[in-house]
Order: sequence, then C-alpha cells, then structure tokens
Amino acid sequence: MAVIDRLSWARTAGARLTTPLHPDDYLSLVNPLWTARELRGRIERVVPETEDAATVVIRPGWGWRYDHKPGQYVGIGVQVGGKFHWRSYSVSSPPKRDGRTIAITVRAMPEGFLSQHLVGGLEPGTIVRLALPAGEFVLPDPPPARMLMLVGGSGITPVMSMLRTLDRRGTMPDVVVHYSSTTAERMIFRDEIRELADRHEGLTLHRLHTDDDGMLDLADLDTIVPDWRERETWACGPAPMLDAVEGHWERAGLEACLHLERFTVQRDGDGGEGGTLHFQNSGKEIEVDGATTVLEAGEQAGVGMPYGCRVGICHTCTLTLVSGTVRDLRTGDEHDDSNDRVQTCVTVPVGDCTLAI
Repeated sequence: MAVIDRLSWARTAGARLTTPLHPDDYLSLVNPLWTARELRGRIERVVPETEDAATVVIRPGWGWRYDHKPGQYVGIGVQVGGKFHWRSYSVSSPPKRDGRTIAITVRAMPEGFLSQHLVGGLEPGTIVRLALPAGEFVLPDPPPARMLMLVGGSGITPVMSMLRTLDRRGTMPDVVVHYSSTTAERMIFRDEIRELADRHEGLTLHRLHTDDDGMLDLADLDTIVPDWRERETWACGPAPMLDAVEGHWERAGLEACLHLERFTVQRDGDGGEGGTLHFQNSGKEIEVDGATTVLEAGEQAGVGMPYGCRVGICHTCTLTLVSGTVRDLRTGDEHDDSNDRVQTCVTVPVGDCTLAI
C-alpha cells in the first residue's frame, strides 16, 4: 500500500474513533505542521536584505511538494490581530526535490500591511498558512540560448529563483540582466548577483540607479543590449515600467517573446453596495459591505474558498454566480447572469448574491 494510501486509511479509521474531533486535531497538537486540512509552514528565520526588505525562510508542513518552477509565487497567510491576512510572493529560492525549506523575499511597502509585518514583525516559529506555487512567469526547461531579464525593484525576486536554478544546474546560457533600483543600497541581492556574473561568463549584469541616472529609456536597449530583439525576455517590476515594456515590445511586433509578471492589478472600478452573500452548497451566508471581496467574505464565513494569487491574475478563485450581481474592482463591470464565472478575489457584491460553493 502506498504511503499516502496508508495515511488516508489511518485518518479515516482514526476519525471514527475520535469523533467529533478529527485525527488532524490531535496531530496538530503534537506538531502544528501535521495536518491535511490545509497547507501550513513554520517561519525558520527572517534574513535582512536591505533596510526595507528581507528573505523569509519557511519550512512547509505535510502535503508540500518541493517541485515549484523557478519564477512561481506562493500564497502566504499570517494571523495578525486574530485575522488571517493573505498575500502572494515570488519564491526566491530554487526548487529542490530534497529540500526542507522555501524562501520568499519581501519588500515592506508603505501601503502594505502584511509586507511590513513580514519584514519587521514576524518571529521565527510562527505558523503560517500556505497556498501551492502557481504562475506562468517561469524558467523554461531547457532555457532558451539567449535571455533578457528586465527587472525593477523587488521584481528581482522571481528572476533570482531562475538565476539560482541555472547556477545550481551549471547551465547558465547567454543571459543579460538589467536591474533598476532607486539606489545601490536598495538593490536586493546586489552582492549575490554580482558574484554570479563574475562566476558565469554568459551572465551580463547592467545596473541602473534611478535616483541618480533616471529611468531606463527603452530606446537605449539598442545600445545596452543590441540583440534584444533576438532574445526571449522576462520583465518584472512596477506597473509603469511593465506598461512601457509591453508597449515597446508590441510596437516591435515581438509580444510573443515577452513574459511579464505583475505583482498587482490596477483597481479602477468602484466598490459595490454590499449585501448578503449566500454560499449555496455549504449553506452559509454572511453580511458584507461593498469593499469586502467575495473571496474575503467567504473566508470570514468559514467557507473553503479556492484561491491562488489573490490579485486577479491566476483565476484559481473563479466560482459560478447563481444569482445576484457582483462588480469587478478592476474595471467596474458588473456580472449578473446566472452561471457567470466570476473571480472572487477582485469582485464585490452589489446587493444580495448566491454563489455555487
């Protein structure tokens, strides 16, 4: 009998003996990482990278697989003030099937409650919730012969996972990294990337300090990387930078060679009016205001809501709208047709609604 089958059999048998408690309830008393109900992790250490950024090293618990693709992100939920706060962050460590930990690298943003807590207020030993790795901004296997990485600020984190993977495999192709940061001191991984460039002949590093040198003018790529049109390109950074890169590649007719990773989605739409959300299959309901997303409301009601990036990118959270109206926070568009598929992490209720979950 396979190990997983034996574990499942043991849990089923144990559940009959421990009703109304589940065996996981007892296992989690022994070790909080031993549970099949949800993915958990324990904070092992928090390593400062710059004055406002840190690498958070996490030991995942039962059910985790160390086979993420370089460049993917994970969801992390941290309990603060009795409430779980969720955000997705790129995995900065390379995948290792025999690994024991993963790492995310976080920059504390002025408007980012969770990012500030992760960088400055998270104690080793803290138990967090995790979501499985996701995302399409990944390193191909095998990698292309020539690559260009356009990075701004904390956009270095998924690219760092790719570079570390290539370094570990000893398969560094012809890679050009253009890394923009406000100052040299705020460049995350600045020493490690320089060491990688010194060690690998194929890795070329260009650094730009925007406080002194200004923003990258994409017209200068013809001088900085003369063959950029022949390279497959990965770009990650602030939204204005990515908008400019996307437009530049489209005008060149090269959008098929461009991979973008956006950390946030611009929310241009207004909130909803709020109302009562009914969750059809579970029989649960909750009153919410017009600023609370359907995903957040479902979690508050105790519904096992699916989720991934939580910023409207991956579509993992999509559910069927049975009745009522929801509004998309990104566009302001409303969905009111029964059987509409709606992204719960970026929609809010406009009156009473029912969803199939």
